[in-house]
Amino acid sequence: RGDAFVELFVQAGDLLAHTELGKGQIEQRGFHRFRQRALQQRRKLRVRKQLRTSERPQLTVYRSSKHIYAQITDPITGKTLTGVSTRSPGVREGLESTKDVDAAKKVGTAIAKLAQEREIREVSFNRNGFVYTGRVKALADAAREAGLSF
Repeated sequence: RGDAFVELFVQAGDLLAHTELGKGQIEQRGFHRFRQRALQQRRKLRVRKQLRTSERPQLTVYRSSKHIYAQITDPITGKTLTGVSTRSPGVREGLESTKDVDAAKKVGTAIAKLAQEREIREVSFNRNGFVYTGRVKALADAAREAGLSF
C-alpha cells in the first residue's frame, strides 16, 4: 500500500506541475491540500482496520471547521443507532460557539445520555482519522465522564 500511495502522490504532483500556476503557488494551493487529505485517509483506514474485529457499537466522530458530529453505529449491520451534533436543537441552545472545546464537551455528554437511554454502556471509539487532541479529545472525555466506557 505504501508504494501505491507514493505513486499516486507523485502523479498528483505531476498533474499540478502542468497547470499555469508557478511552482510555489502549486505547492500552496493544491499539493498541500491533497497531501493533508491523503494523510487523513491513511489514518482513517488504519483506525477502521483496528476496530473491524470489535463487536461493540462504534462511537464515530466527525469534525468540521464549524461543527462536531458524533454517532453510534452497529458494526454488524452498519446502521446508525443514535447521533447528535452541534447542529442538534438540544445541544445548540446555550452555546456561544459551535466550533470550540465547550461545544464538543456538550456533544459528548449528549451522546452518552442518548446511548444510556438505548442501554448502550460500552462502545469502541472511532476518531475517524482525526488527531486525538482538542475537540475530539474533549468529546471523548465528556462521553466517558457521562457514563460511556471505551
